[in-house]
Amino acid sequence: MIDPAIKLFVAGALCAGFAVAALFFLRFWMRTKDALFGIFSVAFLLMSANQAVAGFARVAHGEDSRAYLLRLAAFVLIIVAVLGKNAVEDRSGKR
Repeated sequence: MIDPAIKLFVAGALCAGFAVAALFFLRFWMRTKDALFGIFSVAFLLMSANQAVAGFARVAHGEDSRAYLLRLAAFVLIIVAVLGKNAVEDRSGKR
């Protein structure tokens, strides 16, 4: 059995890491105004929120599927951003 304090510490560390990644992509979005960076920033912010929710939840890990909806939304955003970026490059003839 893992100590709940350790679980909360790890969830907090992951939450902070995802928030730093969100700020990293936000900085590039502000510089370039490229939608890919903006969407990545939002996706990593959702991943950070997911870790915060999962860390403070009172249910056992994996027993509450609602906790993964934020992660699902983040991955869908990343997929849409990459596909959108590739579609724009294909239409413009760039490679």
